[in-house]
Amino acid sequence: MTRASASTRTSFSHFQIAVVGGGIVGKTCALLLAQQGMQVALIAPRPGNASAGSAAPGEGDWDSRVYAFSASSQALLSRLRIWEALDPARMQPVRDMRVFGDDTAARDDAGLTGDLHFSAYAAAVPELAWIIESSHVERVLDTALRFQHQVHWYQQAATGFERDELGVTLTLADGARVRANCVVGADGARSWVRTQCHIGVSTRRYRQSGVVANFACELPHHATAWQWFLGAPPKLLADEESCNCEILAMLPLPGNYLSMVWSADEAHARELTALTPEQLAQAAMDAACGAVGRQFGALRCVTPAQAFPLVLQHAECVVQPHVVLVGDAAHVVHPLAGQGMNLGLRDVAELGRVMAAKESFRDEGDLRLLRRYERARATDLLSLTAATDGLHRLFSLQGGLARMVRNTGMRAVGGQALLKRFLIGRALG
Repeated sequence: MTRASASTRTSFSHFQIAVVGGGIVGKTCALLLAQQGMQVALIAPRPGNASAGSAAPGEGDWDSRVYAFSASSQALLSRLRIWEALDPARMQPVRDMRVFGDDTAARDDAGLTGDLHFSAYAAAVPELAWIIESSHVERVLDTALRFQHQVHWYQQAATGFERDELGVTLTLADGARVRANCVVGADGARSWVRTQCHIGVSTRRYRQSGVVANFACELPHHATAWQWFLGAPPKLLADEESCNCEILAMLPLPGNYLSMVWSADEAHARELTALTPEQLAQAAMDAACGAVGRQFGALRCVTPAQAFPLVLQHAECVVQPHVVLVGDAAHVVHPLAGQGMNLGLRDVAELGRVMAAKESFRDEGDLRLLRRYERARATDLLSLTAATDGLHRLFSLQGGLARMVRNTGMRAVGGQALLKRFLIGRALG
C-alpha cells in the first residue's frame, strides 16, 4: 500500500476503483478488489487509536461496537486472509440462540416464555455466528492494507466530485485529484458519495435508539445469544402512535462478558444512557421480568453506554454510471437480526464476483456491468428488510389478540426442526 503525501497536491492519479469509506465494509472492499488485480484508491481519514488490542481483553479494554459475523462473512474474510489473523482471544462463537416473545402471562418461574431455540449442533454447523469487536477487525484490515501494494490509501476526505462519460474525478481535502473508472460508496448511512450523485433514500424512522454497553457477568453465558421482545414501555401504551416494541439482546463475548444491544424508545434510551454504570447494570438485570438477572447473575458494566438512532433506509438505486453503493450507503436495516454487517459484506463479495467476471471490453464503471451487481443483491436485501421490519411491526402491535397470535406463531416455529434449519441457513448467508 502507498499513502499520498503533501507532494501530491497537484498530482492526478488514475485508478480502476476508488473506494470512499474506511469502515469494515470499505476496507474489505478495497482489499478484495486489489487482490483481484485492480489498482484501488482507498479514500478514508486516518484511523484513530483502536481500543481493542491484541491481548486478551481486560475490564476496560472492550469496544462496545461488536458485530455478529455469519459463515458467509467468515468465508470472505478467510479468503482475504483476515480471519486467520484475528486474535482468538477476542472472538466468541455463538453456538445457541434463544429468542423470547412478549407474552408475560406465559412466563415461567425463570421469567421466560416459550421460545425459539436455534442450535448449531441441531443444524450440523460449528457455530451460528462469531461475535467480534469492530475495532479489532478494523485493526487487522489496516495491517493487511499496509502490505497490499495495489491499494493507495489517501487518508483524508473527498471534497469534490466530477463525473463524465469515462469516469469520476475526486478532489481531496489537500487538493489532490484522484481519477477512477468506478467509485464505490462505502461511506455509511449518510453517504457523501450518494449525496453527490443525487440518489434519494427512502427512510422509516423507528423513533428508537440502540443502546449498547458491555458487562461482566457472574454466571457463564454458555456461548448462547439471548433476545427478548419486551413490548412497549408501559408509559407509552396509552399513546398507540408511539408504541414501538423494545428488544433486548445479550450477546456472548470471550470469557464471562456480554454485549448488550437494547433497542429502546428514544426517551427510554436517553434515560438508559444517563444512568450510572451500576444503575444501568441493574436496569439490564431487571429487564424481561428479571429474566436477565436470573440467567446471568450479577452484571457489572465495563464500558460506557452509547446510543445510535434506529432507521430503516434504502437508496432509490445502488448503481449509476461509474458509481456503486455498498453497505450502509445502500441500505440500513433494524439490528434485531444482527445482519447489517453481514449484508454489507455480502454486497462486497458480490461486487467482487461481478468485477472478476467483467468482459475485457468493459471498464469497471460500465453501467451494464454494475446492473448485474444490483440485480444479484436485490432478493437478499428485500427478504432481509421484510423479515426484520415485519418482525418489528408485528411485535409493536398492541392488544391481547396480536400478542397471542405472534407468540403462538413463535412457539409453532419453535417446534418445526426443518423450518428452523432453513432459517439458520438463511442467517448463515
